[in-house]
Amino acid sequence: MAIDFSTAPAGAAAPCAPLPGDPADPAAGPAPAPIGVPAELEALDRIARFTLDLGERAGLPPGRLYRLRLAADELATNIVMHGYRGAPGCILVDGGIEPGRVWIRFVDDAPAFDPRKGLRAPELDVPLADRKVGGLGVFLALTAVDSFDYALVAGRNVCTLAIARHDNG
Repeated sequence: MAIDFSTAPAGAAAPCAPLPGDPADPAAGPAPAPIGVPAELEALDRIARFTLDLGERAGLPPGRLYRLRLAADELATNIVMHGYRGAPGCILVDGGIEPGRVWIRFVDDAPAFDPRKGLRAPELDVPLADRKVGGLGVFLALTAVDSFDYALVAGRNVCTLAIARHDNG
């Protein structure tokens, strides 16, 4: 999906639907059409359905599909809860199916944040009650997929998750 970032200034609310005439890249394969959802917890189910549809179209084995959905759910929830923090906003989601991998991209106007910053492994040797709160979901999400990319483009967060279509070996 080509996203025209010049249509609104950084920090302005993005449209909650892909721009007209902006279909998924035909080279990406038979991916579902891009979606735009409001940055609300109630809308996260649409992202989950998009993720499941994409994975099923790609023929992802159940374990890989579970990992992709886990990562997508966590990333989308963090955008809503920690990015927009209850403010109105939008999350644009598109994805692609390539011969060796499946990818999902999230674009939002929340304050700039690279989820990899401050990423730390869970302190498994520390009692649960003594552990620092936060970060476990992002750790699980980013280690569930094969790659994660982040870019700040025209003031917007662009996060891409990718997972291999098949197990190696």
